[in-house]
Amino acid sequence: MALSDAPLLRALTGDRPERTPVWFMRQAGRSLPEYRELRVGTRMLDACLTPELAAEITLQPVRRHGVDAAVFFSDIVIPLRLAGVEVEIEPGRGPVFANPVRTASDVDRITAIDPDSLDSTAIAEAVRLVTAELGDTPLIGFAGAPFTLAAYLVEGGPSKEHMRARGMMHADPDSWNRLAGWLAQISRRFLIAQRDAGASVVQLFDSWAGSLSTADFREFVAPHSTTALEGLGIPSIHFGVGTGPFLHDMRLGGVADGVGVDWRMPLDEAAAILGPDVTVQGNIDPAFLSAPWPVLEAHVLDVLARGRAARAHIVNLGHGVPPETDPDQLTRIVELVHERG
Repeated sequence: MALSDAPLLRALTGDRPERTPVWFMRQAGRSLPEYRELRVGTRMLDACLTPELAAEITLQPVRRHGVDAAVFFSDIVIPLRLAGVEVEIEPGRGPVFANPVRTASDVDRITAIDPDSLDSTAIAEAVRLVTAELGDTPLIGFAGAPFTLAAYLVEGGPSKEHMRARGMMHADPDSWNRLAGWLAQISRRFLIAQRDAGASVVQLFDSWAGSLSTADFREFVAPHSTTALEGLGIPSIHFGVGTGPFLHDMRLGGVADGVGVDWRMPLDEAAAILGPDVTVQGNIDPAFLSAPWPVLEAHVLDVLARGRAARAHIVNLGHGVPPETDPDQLTRIVELVHERG
């Protein structure tokens, strides 16, 4: 099978392949015992920037589960690290920035960094190592969306409501748009580096977009996410958590070939909102992964049935794989989808 015939790529062009494609967000990493063994003694961001290690972690779930795509093992803050921004992943907390960006002068300081100066050598090498082994299985490159990156930067770390980031939009819209515009270019450069090294699909993650109103998403976020994704020349997927109120806008005016849907909205309802010219991705509730198999099986079959309302369907979770997940559950889902999808 040629890579162009891969079920994932066919689904993103609107085709319905004989086998419904399935992959999982956060499939590479924390739920796999082989990952935990490999990561002993290595900090998260160092693992992401060690090509052989990042490549091996990316490939592990493909070998174990038989998924229809690999997703590049990295972190949304890696392009910021590559740009020289001081950031660390604190275990149990997440990304923490030594110098938050909260004022116009802070924005001046960080946007003075040229996005084209990112040294993506390690990223490109890892992607090449992965694609050399994947053969006809596509690699999905990814990046964080400008709002989610800004939420971390402005808050200085994880936050529940992202009050400072949302406040900047209205208190100083010029600074907000300069920051978000710069982040769009940073994410875009990261996606291009993965594309040029061999990724055949990209996904833009807006993990914190659910804290936004529809009006704020449209005015202050969608234009910058569009900049990050448009014109890359390969299929793209846009995913956000809690984006049901503005799901149609997640298409980014048609730039996104696929839209990921979280677990809150049934896929047939999502397909009706998104329209007939976009592929849906999702949306198994991650909470079901801890349920007995008959319960999980019924849920997966319901997701498959509802996904038939869209032009094409990529099976995935409604968010990432929880760290405590039994990997065998994921393997059984893949087998079920391939059998019944």
